[in-house]
Formats: sequence, structure tokens, C-alpha cells
Amino acid sequence: MRVLMIGDVIGRPGRRAVEALLPGLRDEYKIDLVVVNGENTAAGFGITLETAQELFDSGVDVITSGNHIWDQKEIVPYLDTEVPILRPLNYPPTTPGKGYVSVNGALVVSLIGRVFVGNFDCPFRAMDALIDELGESHRVILVDFHAEATSEKVALGWYLDGRVSAVVGTHTHVGTVDTSLLNCGTAYVSDLGMVGPSHSVIGSNIEDVLERFLHQTPRRLAVANGPVRFGSVLIDIDENTGRATQIIRVDRAVR
Repeated sequence: MRVLMIGDVIGRPGRRAVEALLPGLRDEYKIDLVVVNGENTAAGFGITLETAQELFDSGVDVITSGNHIWDQKEIVPYLDTEVPILRPLNYPPTTPGKGYVSVNGALVVSLIGRVFVGNFDCPFRAMDALIDELGESHRVILVDFHAEATSEKVALGWYLDGRVSAVVGTHTHVGTVDTSLLNCGTAYVSDLGMVGPSHSVIGSNIEDVLERFLHQTPRRLAVANGPVRFGSVLIDIDENTGRATQIIRVDRAVR
């Protein structure tokens, strides 16, 4: 199985970049499954059914999320439907939505970190419980870990090594160069990066962010304009064992 996992899509520029690039990438690399973090697709904060549908129409199979999944209230009723949009698994069990979905023979899981992010249930124990619950029903398991601290991401990668096919980080919007196959066959990268404006501060307008840092005053952040960077990784997985055999960065620039 060949999987493309794409970083946080930022607003309209990010959605347009996915639309422009993804069909060609699916053909070029013969991709079987595409997973995208879509929690910033609606003007940079949250996701709507409309922005989600744009991603699906472009060739996305599953949308994961993180701490911004609740920013657009209109999406909440759809989280309990068949629409493959995930909220993090380690929210309380009474929270609307689902933390995992089975698509094309693979189990896709959304998790959120706790260090510098918020008070959530333990992502390590949440994965233990899910793996115990599902048993051997899925060989291929893909985890999007939406977390701030690199140490927490690396720790989860090693903790799940050999039990899942891939652990990829999202949330920082800054792509990392540590793609690797861990000892027992789990593909890992600390952060996929983003699909968003290059001339920005992690997708937001530079002047808006500088205003916050320089004056410590509230200011609404707008999505920046200009050229877009597209951050993702391509993962090859042996479907018989669930072990990854390759992980490489697939980064592009869109003008």
C-alpha cells in the first residue's frame, strides 16, 4: 500500500494547492490512500463541510484534525456521520465525533498531544486501548499525532514502533527532515509541515503575528497570500505485515 500523508492545510491558499497538485501526485506515485490534516481549512481556523468537500473532491480520502476542530461549530453535527473527518481519539468518550476510521483496508487514527497543547486524555494509553480493542483486524494503522513538543512526538513513535505502520506529526506547520523507519517497521516524521503560504508565519499574515509579539495585544490572524509550500510524506507499507518499507518527503512549491 502506498499512502500520502499531507500536512495542515491553511485556508483557501492551501485548499487551492491541494486541488492543483494532488490529482497529479496520485497519478505520478500510484497512491492508494491520501490522509490530510484539515483543521485549518476554513480561513485558518477550523473546518466546514464545504471546505472539507473541496479536499475530498481533490482526491483526499480521510481528514484528520486537532485542537481547532471545534472552531467552526457547523461541522460538529457531521462528525458523528459517515463523513471521514476525525477529531482526536483522546478526547473524552462523550465528545462528538470519532477518533479513527477504516478506509481502503487501513485504519487512520487522529491523536492530540498534551505538552503545550491542552489537558487531554493520555494519547499513549488511548492508542493502547484502541489496539487492544481492535486486535488483529487491521494490519495497516496510520497515526496523525497533532502535537507541539517534538519530544512527545518522538516518544509516541518509539512507543508504537512495530504496533502501527506510521506515526506522523502535525500542528507546528514546520516540516522536519527526520523521516525514518524505526527498528520494528514504523515509519516516522516529527512534522509533515503545512500546505500554506510560504511568506507567512506558519500560514498567518506576517504583520498580524508581529503585532502580537511586539505589542502583546490581541489581533485577529488572517491567512497570508502568495506562493504556497506543500508539505507531505509518501509511505510504502507491506499490507501483509503492516510494516512500512519506505518513507520519503514529497514537498512542492505552488506559485
